[in-house]
Amino acid sequence: MRIGDILRQGTFSLSFEFFPPKTPEGEEELFQTIKNLQELKPTFVSVTYGAGGSTRDRTKRVVKRIHQQTDIRTMVHLTCIAHSKEEITQIVEEYKSIGIRNILALRGDRPAGSFNPPEDACTYAYQLVSLIRERFGDWFSIGVASYPEGHPESPNMEWEIKYFKKKVDAGADFSITQMFFDNRYYYQFVELCQKAGINIPIIPGIMPITNFAQVRKFASMCGADIPQHLVEKLEPYVDNPEETLKIGVEFATRQCIELLERGVPGLHFYTLNRSKATLLVYDNIKSYIRREG
Repeated sequence: MRIGDILRQGTFSLSFEFFPPKTPEGEEELFQTIKNLQELKPTFVSVTYGAGGSTRDRTKRVVKRIHQQTDIRTMVHLTCIAHSKEEITQIVEEYKSIGIRNILALRGDRPAGSFNPPEDACTYAYQLVSLIRERFGDWFSIGVASYPEGHPESPNMEWEIKYFKKKVDAGADFSITQMFFDNRYYYQFVELCQKAGINIPIIPGIMPITNFAQVRKFASMCGADIPQHLVEKLEPYVDNPEETLKIGVEFATRQCIELLERGVPGLHFYTLNRSKATLLVYDNIKSYIRREG
């Protein structure tokens, strides 16, 4: 069943995001993580796609392996900014031939250095959504990204909602948010979407902090604010992974419980290809998920 169909039934969604490892050893570690998380019976897992298609082959290999060797529903990420429309069609056709039914349609970051996209490249994610719908109809359930604090390139939230609505109007079924650490941004974003007539499920993206320096870098790149009280709690333990994990899990647990109590349609965990933090958070919130789901 496609993800959009599941969400339309009102079923609570639990999902995890992975990235394709660079080495065979990393891939085996990833599949151990997937094995650990499979016990939680996720609604789906997703696999990222590098800027400019830099992980195209690795992404396809990991997606194919998950699809063929597990019973987990798989969603593949696809970025469009560095591909022609025919290249996009070929890539999507390859995933259809494997049996994949779910795609997260993204513009993608511009590759580093000098970059000239193909003349007919999709320069916005809504154009990618339109292209997939035009050429593949309803075969795929299409998810898109959303940015509760605004995309780094958006001048304001009015602009953000305008372009998010274009993705929805083009045929997106659901959305997964960029990570955030202050739930107020999510609530405000959902309210703005409702006022704009956007009614697709918007799943919060959660990243339990296990490496403060790494997450601070990610947050800076995507424009996510880390509350000062959390920064002050984590900074003394920047070289203490055990204490960082403890603080990160406690914070993510509180964040998730509050979101669950507000009736979110699901939770999507950015795992960084590790299972420990996500398993700990899940163990803390599972009774709330049962109640909501």
